[in-house]
Amino acid sequence: MKIVAGNSNLPLVEAISKELNIPIAKSTIRRFSDMEIFVEIHDNVRGEDVFVIQSTSYPANDNLMELLVVIDALRRGSARRITAVLPYFGYARQDRKPAPRTPISAKLVANMITAAGADRVLTLDLHAGQIQGFFDIPLDNLFAAPVFTRDIKQRLPGENNITVISPDIGGVIRARAVAKRLGADLAIIDKRREKAGVSEVMHIIGEVKNRRCIMIDDIVDSGGTLCNAAVALKGAGALEVYAYITHGVLSGGAVDRIVASPIDSLVVTDSIPATDGVKSAENIIQLSIAPLMAEAIQRISSETSVSSLFD
Repeated sequence: MKIVAGNSNLPLVEAISKELNIPIAKSTIRRFSDMEIFVEIHDNVRGEDVFVIQSTSYPANDNLMELLVVIDALRRGSARRITAVLPYFGYARQDRKPAPRTPISAKLVANMITAAGADRVLTLDLHAGQIQGFFDIPLDNLFAAPVFTRDIKQRLPGENNITVISPDIGGVIRARAVAKRLGADLAIIDKRREKAGVSEVMHIIGEVKNRRCIMIDDIVDSGGTLCNAAVALKGAGALEVYAYITHGVLSGGAVDRIVASPIDSLVVTDSIPATDGVKSAENIIQLSIAPLMAEAIQRISSETSVSSLFD
């Protein structure tokens, strides 16, 4: 087995490499003066089981193209099997046609990864489950719920007044999975989104008064939905409000917005590298998914069950 690192999230790749006790394969990934990407794999990969680790986060287009070029280099180097490991799968929010003459970009990206030569894909908390069907190659979709549950139990030990919150109707299944693991109640925020990045809290479905509320979601981008939900929960009598979000995109003024919000703490994973603003924010915490990703990689390589990770 060999691990090849893209440039999008080197700290995570190094942590996964350490967990597996396998060195990162030597490679050169650089840009020409016109920003074309050049890749050269220095280690021999002929007949090897190769895992390319690359989040397609900001800058999404550069990181995606880099992934495709690396996969092509490995395919032409006669790797036996190439697994694209995407801790964060960019373009996942474009999974359907919301209006006439709009693309389904998640399907396009799936086609590109397959055409480049990937044999399978490993990712974490896809925004929509149907994206698995966009690929004509095997895909393993890991869940951050076990990592979150473990951290919640450590931060709030012995507490029985916890309510898990889904920030919108679409995230109910994800929130319910965490609530079930915690033995906690579930509540749902009914919101209306007039346009991308702008939402208004309409109703809270469930009991949150005098409760410790934990919001569960897959992506926090501008932070507007999360902050509006926190205000609504505090207004409804919640004692404390926490948020556990898998992918901390945190674009624009999101960090400042969250720091100034009633959210007691926002916990994200390191599927996307933390910016200086995230590192300095007092109420934003980052958990590592390296052990989870490393275990999944090991199981794929040894042809053992990945789904049993979540039993």
